[in-house]
Amino acid sequence: MRPVPADPDAYREWLAEGNATQARKRVAADVLICDQAGRILLVNPTYKPGWDLPGGMAEANEPPDEAASRELREELGLGIALSGLLVVDWVPPHGPWDDQIALIFDGGQIDNTQAASLRPRDEEISDVLFVAPGEAMSMVRERMARRLDAAWRAHAAGQVLYLRDGNPFL
Repeated sequence: MRPVPADPDAYREWLAEGNATQARKRVAADVLICDQAGRILLVNPTYKPGWDLPGGMAEANEPPDEAASRELREELGLGIALSGLLVVDWVPPHGPWDDQIALIFDGGQIDNTQAASLRPRDEEISDVLFVAPGEAMSMVRERMARRLDAAWRAHAAGQVLYLRDGNPFL
C-alpha cells in the first residue's frame, strides 16, 4: 500500500523500497573530438580490442557529462568544454553485461597545437590517433561504428539522435 506523503518517514521508506527494485543502468560517456582537418580523435584502450572514442564509464551518481570530462582529463590531460549531446544509445545486454546507456558528447574541434600534444596519461590508453571519419568507422568495434556514424551525422545536422543498439530509433 502506498503511504501518503504527509507521513514523511513512511513515504521515504516506500520510495527507498522502490528505488532498490528499479533497474540500474550503467552509463558510458564518450566524446567526439576533431582536429582542424576534420579528423576524429581515437584512443587505443589497453583493456579491450580495437580503437575507441575517448571517454569511459560514469561512476556511481556521477553526471554523464562530468564523467566524459573526467575521462578526458585522466586519460589524455585534455580539458575542454563539451558543446552538446550528439547520441543517446540504449545498448542491450551482451556477454556478461546488462544493458546500458551510451552517450556521445560533442567535444568540438581542437587546434593543431593541442592535437599534436595529445599523449596517453593513463595505463588504460596505449595510443592516440586522428583519422578521417570513414577510417575511424573501420577501426572501432561494430557496435561503436554504428554509434560513431550516428554521432557524426548528428554533429553535421546539429541534432541529437536516439539509438537502440547503434540504430536510429526516433
